[in-house]
This record gives sequence, C-alpha cells and structure tokens, in this order.
Amino acid sequence: MAEPSCLLGKLEIEVEIKASAEKFHHMFAERPHHIPKATPGHIKGCDLHEGEWGKVGSIIVWNYVHDGEPKVAKDIIEAVDQEKNLFKMRVIEGDLMKEYKNFVLTIQATPKHEGSGSIVHWHIEYEKISEEVAHPETLIQLLTEMSQGIDEHLLTEE
Repeated sequence: MAEPSCLLGKLEIEVEIKASAEKFHHMFAERPHHIPKATPGHIKGCDLHEGEWGKVGSIIVWNYVHDGEPKVAKDIIEAVDQEKNLFKMRVIEGDLMKEYKNFVLTIQATPKHEGSGSIVHWHIEYEKISEEVAHPETLIQLLTEMSQGIDEHLLTEE
C-alpha cells in the first residue's frame, strides 16, 4: 500500500495578463457562463446547476476539452473573495473524479506591482486514487491558454 503522502499533490502556475485583476476575477465569480465565448477551444459550456453565480455553495457544470477529449466537471464554489480577487472551487463529480479523490482549484488575480495588467495564480490541490494515476501537469497548458483567452476577451470588451 502506498503512503498517502505519495498520492497528494499541488500544482501552481502564474499567467501574466493585460486585463485588470478585478475584471478577470469578475469573469470567474460572476460571469463564468461567458468563459466559453472567450475560450471556445477549451471551454464548451458552463451551466449553473444549483444556487447563484458567484455564491459559495453554488454548483457549476463545466464542459471542457482536455488532451483533445471532451470532459465534464461538476464543481461546488467554496470561496469567493472580492477584495483578494480569489475564487475557489472543488470538483465533486465528472471525469477528474475517475482519477482523483479530491481536486480543488483556487484562482487569484493580483495587480502587477509595476505597470498595468495582472498576474493570475492558479493553485491546484489534489489527491490521486492510486500511484498509477499521473499528476495533472497536462492541465497547466489548458489553464494557461484559458487565462490568455479570457484576457483577450476582456480586452476586446473595453
């Protein structure tokens, strides 16, 4: 039996964007159903399953493409902090749950210290169901490209 610590993992990435931290956060917290328009190659749909957009405890269903395959994730919103531009969601059903016991994404956008634009920090915490399951590094490209697509979309809205 593998040590439980071998199954736990964290991934973090930072993506530099031109849009403001507030606008990026607002897209995830209040308008995630607009994300498919911003990144149609990655996010195919985002539907409110239960609750209200941007409210803790609400459930969102994402249809997305990962490694060329259509996938689904049902997430519950765990935290929304407008002041810190932070949004946290836990996957509760879907394709990721076939390989992970726990999968939590935290997204925080912060203004750059100098100049305009922001840094989007993605933090993923997960627990694999077994040692045979790969760490989710392939999600880094998806999250990076998604962040860039949202950034471009936000800039065209100005």
